[in-house]
Amino acid sequence: MSRETWDTDFEALRGFYRDRENGCVSGVCAGIADRFNFRLGTVRVIAVICLLLFFWVTAAAYLMATLLIKEKPLVYSGRRTEYDFWRTYRSDHWRRS
Repeated sequence: MSRETWDTDFEALRGFYRDRENGCVSGVCAGIADRFNFRLGTVRVIAVICLLLFFWVTAAAYLMATLLIKEKPLVYSGRRTEYDFWRTYRSDHWRRS
């Protein structure tokens, strides 16, 4: 998902988030890749190399990032017409029909 599709009511999200949807462990690498427009595989390879060379520092940084960085909010990234359609109906509208 590109950053242009991160819309909550079609306003771009700002900041740094963990991306649990595309992440393996806690989404830190996926969040870094998405924020800085890197390839996810490249960020993961760099993280593994850092983990092998500087285990305790990398493990501590990853743990701190997991605890301090918020998760990326779930947002709709489909077509505008579908978004408008579903936003016009309240959740209890379908129960009355």
